[in-house]
Amino acid sequence: MQHTEHQESDSKLTQAAESKEQSVVEENAAASKFRVIRRNGKVTDYDQSKIEVAMTKAFLAVEGGQAAASRRVRETVEKLGAQVYQALFRHMEDGGTVHIEDIQDQVELAMMRAGEHKAARDYVLYRAKQAEKRARAKAREEKQQETVVEAPVLHVIDKNGNRKALDYSRVETVVAEATRGLKGVTKDLVLKDVKRNIFDGMAEDDLNASIVMSARVLIEKDPNYSFVTARLLMDGIRREALSFIYNQEKEATQKDMESIYPEYFSQYIHRAADLKLLDRELTLYNLEKLGKAIKPERDKKFTYLGLQTLFDRYFIHMGKTRIELPQAFYMRVAMGLAINEINREDRAIEFYELLSSFDFMSSTPTLFNSGTLRPQLSSCYLTTVPDDLDGIFSAIKDDALLSKYAGGLGNDWSRVRGLGAHIKGTNGESQGVVPFLKVANDTAVAVNQGGKRKGAMCAYLESWHVDIEEFLELRKNTGDDRRRTHDMNTANWIPDLFMERVAADKPWTLFSPEEVPELHDLYGKAFKEKYEYYEQKAQAGEIINFKVIDANTLWRKMLGMLFETGHPWITFKDPCNVRSPQQHVGVVHSSNLCTEITLNTSDDEIAVCNLGSVNLPHHVNENGIDHKKLEKTITTAMRMLDNVIDYNFYSVPQARKSNLRHRPVGLGLMGFQDALYKQDLSYASDEAIGFADTTMEAVSYYAIKASSDLAAERGTYPSYEGSLWSQGILPIDSIEMMKQERGQFFQQDQSSTLDWDALRAVVKTQGMRNSNTMAIAPTATISNISGVSQSVEPVYQNLFVKSNLSGEFTVINPYLVEDLKALDLWDDVMVNDLKYFDGSVQPIDRIPANLKEKYATAFEVDSRWLVEAASRRQKWIDQGQSLNLYMVEPSGKKLDSLYKLAWVRGLKTTYYLRSIGATHVEKSVDASSTAAPVDNTPGSQAPLACSILDPDCEACQ
Repeated sequence: MQHTEHQESDSKLTQAAESKEQSVVEENAAASKFRVIRRNGKVTDYDQSKIEVAMTKAFLAVEGGQAAASRRVRETVEKLGAQVYQALFRHMEDGGTVHIEDIQDQVELAMMRAGEHKAARDYVLYRAKQAEKRARAKAREEKQQETVVEAPVLHVIDKNGNRKALDYSRVETVVAEATRGLKGVTKDLVLKDVKRNIFDGMAEDDLNASIVMSARVLIEKDPNYSFVTARLLMDGIRREALSFIYNQEKEATQKDMESIYPEYFSQYIHRAADLKLLDRELTLYNLEKLGKAIKPERDKKFTYLGLQTLFDRYFIHMGKTRIELPQAFYMRVAMGLAINEINREDRAIEFYELLSSFDFMSSTPTLFNSGTLRPQLSSCYLTTVPDDLDGIFSAIKDDALLSKYAGGLGNDWSRVRGLGAHIKGTNGESQGVVPFLKVANDTAVAVNQGGKRKGAMCAYLESWHVDIEEFLELRKNTGDDRRRTHDMNTANWIPDLFMERVAADKPWTLFSPEEVPELHDLYGKAFKEKYEYYEQKAQAGEIINFKVIDANTLWRKMLGMLFETGHPWITFKDPCNVRSPQQHVGVVHSSNLCTEITLNTSDDEIAVCNLGSVNLPHHVNENGIDHKKLEKTITTAMRMLDNVIDYNFYSVPQARKSNLRHRPVGLGLMGFQDALYKQDLSYASDEAIGFADTTMEAVSYYAIKASSDLAAERGTYPSYEGSLWSQGILPIDSIEMMKQERGQFFQQDQSSTLDWDALRAVVKTQGMRNSNTMAIAPTATISNISGVSQSVEPVYQNLFVKSNLSGEFTVINPYLVEDLKALDLWDDVMVNDLKYFDGSVQPIDRIPANLKEKYATAFEVDSRWLVEAASRRQKWIDQGQSLNLYMVEPSGKKLDSLYKLAWVRGLKTTYYLRSIGATHVEKSVDASSTAAPVDNTPGSQAPLACSILDPDCEACQ
């Protein structure tokens, strides 16, 4: 085909373009917020009509002069144009800028995907010829100018307004340093984009940001560019921190930091203490010894998301200036945790090694506050709210004080009398629990944890409470806004008896708690006996404020509200109590903000839990679990968590009393999905369930052993006597207690592989330092810092843009990229296909079936697999786990089946139910594609729901 046709002004083409002019006006108006960088560096408005004209020309070149008038071509061009627009701007709701080359790349891909290979080939050839033409013109121009004009010198403007020459050689050095040692990246590609984005007269402070952005846009091409971006970001962080500490402009490369870090560290600690940002006790450490122990090379371990998160929200700052570098950050946290140790320098170095290697990560409050003047290091607080005004508002005040210093809150509201209940003091009727929940909601909003993150709490209500139906509707967007809590999480606290009534399709009675006071503290068979007694009293007219409803009707409403609003979550009262090691001294009345903590609460005690997570993929190799390393990590981690209890700042006395009396900690894990990838396992497989079992068994074994060894060194916790521990009953043993208490509707595996008899003997001899030892938290933020998948979650998507308080970040699955590279399938087309299909590999034909199974995303894995894996983990854990469930096409039947399965399998709690919209499903699983959705189920496939796609719940971690 002659390409001169591209220059012709074919009358039919002109007519076709004109006939669309009016319809394109509206599109261009919407697209006006988008801009295009042309090859000459100029920026113009994005014009959708130009895209469609260019494609029409390609069809014209292939099909001749009749193409422009062809209805098929017009419709195809419109469809492809819309796809190009979507691919370019789907993540730019507020507008943005793209390069002309990126637009043309998307045009090529759209035509290829549509099977219009001839037109696509013509378009590619035309682009190539135009590129050659531009190259020749540029060469001629350069030849004419080379003897006359020298290369222009670019200048930057410093903070004082002075104009100075840009030191481009340093830019090259920093970029070369950032790319060194990383496969799949090249400094030339970064520098090419740097040259395209810098200009004469730009602010010096913007230079580093521009360089960072040049690497950031390449992350989708190779995950290692995330490390490059982080290293380039480090250059700006070093400059900011060093300039402040040394009181002069100071730059340093990564290599320079080998000698600078020790000196900087000592000066930083003293300066921060003088500024009252850190505890002066830290200056009494042997800072020279600690400075020499710092490993500057670990600054290169960060991904871009991880480092940017630390910079924005964790590093100590003066005003808006960050004065803390990453390794100083980890050493500062370690120093706080070792502050009461005898050999505290050695212990601080031991703790630093664990944190800076990412083998273990303390929870966010610990990272925020360790070593500061207010070291509030605990993650979670659980309270029970009494049934009187003084008690209610005292509890809300306590919530405010606890939230102020980064604590996540779980409140039990089941004792507060219901709507219509009699009030003796005024001889009036109660407005119920909801108005007080509204006050609590607004308190969480008002106290936002020092601006570092939003205050957050979860309200729990037992399913027999007379206000339960209104409680279910708290998160609805309709109705009386005075009886809505749009910012507070809610959870159902469900007794086994209710689930039994649902299974038997029987009635259920709702009570106001002041008339049935014992129910709050009872569970299991004792609850059933007393509940049925109160039902008889109600039928006899001896109880006034009650209501009889169908249990299944209430259950369906629970599930319906969960799907519609994401709340209330489903949590189970009986297994939390029957399997609690501390049932001899109290009752678990609720879980916490993220549903993994199950500790006793009372008017005298606010339960406290101190969290941290093992990085599981760092303890797994080709042979499975590295038991030696895992035991070493957990032994140190348990010591760190136990140290939190004595060092912690308590804003309310009830929390101090509870924490010192019971000393609970919650060791969890993160990166479970990464560990599966390393084992070449699919999440939806029996092997993955077995892996969940054996890994949690190992964590449980070493955590219990470490706590017992600490008891031998430091003494048992004060309330130890009478606990299940003291009776030789370990978490795995308490399953038998649950069987006996519940009877039917309970199926949980009890197999084991390690020598538990030996450990029981150790515990019986030495005791336990901690009443509770394990809990799996969401780890949403600390997993970002550590560069692994969060908690026990399946991967969200294989390629997506993550938004959080630090901005937007391209996240790509490095394991998938590695596997595709091995098959020579990783290229720009694959990148764009992943973007087009929202990170799903299922619709991409050329990806083999085994990889489609391995890299199925959260919405492509039946949530029953998640429940089965969670059940295996739960048998080893003395507390709970944050378990999100996912469903593409929710239905009442699927939800009913899923949550009943969770109950039968012995789960204590569940967390968010996440779903995706129908339009998203249509695009993710294209009906025209030969690739079907992955059908992996422990029987067959199902899935789950919450329209609140909030992958960054940061309350606990």
